[in-house]
Amino acid sequence: MAPLPRRLVTERLDVLEPADPLAMGSRRDLVLVNRLMFAGPIAAGLLRRHVAAPPRRILEVGAGDGRFALHLAKRLAERWPGVEIVLLDRQDLVTAETRRAFAALGWLARPLAADVFALPGALGMGDPGFDCVFANLFLHHFEGDALRRLLRLLAQMAPVVIATEPHRDRASLLASRLLGLLGANAVTRHDAPASVRAGFCGRELSAQWEAPGFALHEARHGPFTQGFAAVREGGR
Repeated sequence: MAPLPRRLVTERLDVLEPADPLAMGSRRDLVLVNRLMFAGPIAAGLLRRHVAAPPRRILEVGAGDGRFALHLAKRLAERWPGVEIVLLDRQDLVTAETRRAFAALGWLARPLAADVFALPGALGMGDPGFDCVFANLFLHHFEGDALRRLLRLLAQMAPVVIATEPHRDRASLLASRLLGLLGANAVTRHDAPASVRAGFCGRELSAQWEAPGFALHEARHGPFTQGFAAVREGGR
């Protein structure tokens, strides 16, 4: 059976004001979506597998309200103590409660409100860099030159880049259309199938990676998730 063609459309959550009740409800729905995708265990497994030593600094791009990163921290903090995690998003949606939850795990969460393509300037010239970068449900918002440019930028940020994205196939699309039965709101009911349509399969992310000197790992993980890892050969 031929794969679904990749197609990007504007997702409604991206254009709503953060305080809009529909946006707030959809961000809550994302917790359920990530659970159904097994995105937390998959991302944590990829990080453990490909980050050779306990990291000091981690960057998440497209961090949203930070709840996914907090879920990862709960899985990783015992083996990776004292991590500083920079949570990049266009708006700072990380609550004081979430920051305290990171602190209780021994991690320092530092939200950074900036466009991802403005990241080097937002960090500043004296920034010490990162041990790894990860993205969850973020790369599928880009295609063509913009996606290649984003991947080149991430390759400059750290020696390890990890991503968990929607796996694009008919089974994932069908599952995304059933989220309303689990109480997902109208924004999520639109955005979930749109995300699957914009997702990845096969080696599509690897084909867009242009930075030399990285070993690439890409595969389907679980029923609904495309996992990707780029690891600089020889470390930093």
